[in-house]
Amino acid sequence: MTPTNPSILPSRDYAAFLFDMDGTILTSIKSAERVWSAWARRHGLDPDSFVPTVHGQRTEDTIRKLGLPGVDPVAEALGIALAEIEDVADIEEIAGVGRFLASLPTDRWAIVTSASRPLATARIAAAGLPMPPLLVTAEDVKHGKPAPDPFLLGAKKLGVAPADCLVFEDTPIGLQAAESAGMDSIVVTATHTHHVPFTSPGVPDYADLVAVQTADGRLRVQRKATR
Repeated sequence: MTPTNPSILPSRDYAAFLFDMDGTILTSIKSAERVWSAWARRHGLDPDSFVPTVHGQRTEDTIRKLGLPGVDPVAEALGIALAEIEDVADIEEIAGVGRFLASLPTDRWAIVTSASRPLATARIAAAGLPMPPLLVTAEDVKHGKPAPDPFLLGAKKLGVAPADCLVFEDTPIGLQAAESAGMDSIVVTATHTHHVPFTSPGVPDYADLVAVQTADGRLRVQRKATR
């Protein structure tokens, strides 16, 4: 289902596009890692080895998997979210994404993130991006990524079949969720600092991409024509 040549964009058309948030439409790594590093040190964890594992999944799920004695994952996740909401000074949009999103029909795309709704809205605003027509956040599903539930809910709310959705993601956890949902995906590598193996097409950002609406109203992503 997913293209196997990372250099070739999907050639088919879709009913809707679903976008992850952190690392996919905006850069929040510095903010998130500052907060998570401080939290890790308070709980006796090594930030250098722990922090790289937090990206792509819900905060509550990350903390629960640690099994730390006497630690309430819900309460700790709330504290981390509040700290992240206050730390948005260096959040920026991924190159070209504002133009790309603005070109899409408003009822044909959504942001599907593992962040809480307050954190998501704070980061989107800090990046200077418009609020999406549909926002699926951590509170909206029982099971977060890598479970397919968030993407399936996004498709359901848009009124389209899962197989008719193209997902834009940046983490292995998010890509796994998209695959489990039966959706094709594109990997945005703007924030990758080391090689991440993937079989989906990869793009550095949106600067070279355009969204084309076909005669029958479907969507296709293409690279800009070169002169």
